[in-house]
Amino acid sequence: MVTKLYPNLVSAALEALQGIFQEGYYADKAIERLLKSNPKWGARDRAFLAESIYEMVRWYRLLYEIDGKEPKNQKDWMQLFGIWWLIKGETLPDWDVFKTIDSQAVLQQYQAFQGIRKIKESIPNWLDEIGQQELSENWDATLHALNEPAKVILRANRLKISAKELQRLLLNENIETTFLDGEALLVTQRKNLFATKTFREGLFEVQDYASQQVAPFLQIEPGMRVIDACAGGGGKSLHLAALMQDKGRIISMDTEGWKLQELRRRARRAGTSIIETRTIDSSKVVKRLEGTADRVLLDVPCSGLGVLRRNPDAKWKLNPNFLENVRKTQAEIIASYSRMCKPGGKLVYATCSILPSENQEQIQKFLSAKSQDFQLVQEKIISPIEGFDGFYMALLERH
Repeated sequence: MVTKLYPNLVSAALEALQGIFQEGYYADKAIERLLKSNPKWGARDRAFLAESIYEMVRWYRLLYEIDGKEPKNQKDWMQLFGIWWLIKGETLPDWDVFKTIDSQAVLQQYQAFQGIRKIKESIPNWLDEIGQQELSENWDATLHALNEPAKVILRANRLKISAKELQRLLLNENIETTFLDGEALLVTQRKNLFATKTFREGLFEVQDYASQQVAPFLQIEPGMRVIDACAGGGGKSLHLAALMQDKGRIISMDTEGWKLQELRRRARRAGTSIIETRTIDSSKVVKRLEGTADRVLLDVPCSGLGVLRRNPDAKWKLNPNFLENVRKTQAEIIASYSRMCKPGGKLVYATCSILPSENQEQIQKFLSAKSQDFQLVQEKIISPIEGFDGFYMALLERH
């Protein structure tokens, strides 16, 4: 069956792509903006747009290498769309704009690039070199896994509901899921989850299975005083609150105050009252909390290479300088923020990166300088090869 293309939808997708590559928009924000400005589009149209944009971002280098040049204008982007449509196995419609595309030549070129990893897997040269250097024989499989579309995983909010009961309620809203374990459900068919009654009532959060492993890794108990020092939008703070049965205290901190505002909104929906937010606007904020926490979570800024399947535009926005700077930031954060952990307390350092230089090597450097204060209890590496996001976590104990 031939999939019908509609000129207005293709043009809208290409407009979003130009915003991503030429104006620097993040892909998810570009898609969100596009869909908000056209509320009359149906579910099928919205799904087509999201898939087309994400997939063309994912395979951007492969597409422009086949075309022979990077796109500069709408006509070039239309060429790239035609190439993507062909390598998807579809047939191009009889539109004037596609008449210059030689379908056979495109497919031959596509096959020719299958032997060149950085083009076949569509990544910049520098990133392929770093991946090979740091992951050696695991790089091929890891990179291939990162180009698979991301799964949608939910975390049942155990303050309000069990995963099994959530599964039943979602089915009433025509959303089918598969139980993974703990509080995790895999959504088997894409739907607008945020329009559901179950979401509005705070019964679940969208959170990848790998990310859901971080909060339990902290070995928390109800009644503890916990600091989530790089909380961002607060997904892990909310998970911690649920694991603590909403007993104790969580101080959720971030350098970006607007992210904490989002966390407060999410906390109200989730029904938790133990989260307090603090903006890190000076070194004094951290200094005042030295030696006060039973548990400290450092989900530090990172390259995000473990989550490329859900943020494929990151590989085009990253550069070697950013990577070097983020490693410095990670080292500074663990050196400074670890002081908030009290003696006998525990700390988790976590990233959604796959690079040892952001993960194991950071912990080794920290411990070589602080061996008299901290010891490594255990490490956990979740590879994208396992089907979820790439994550690293290290559990440290303070003497």
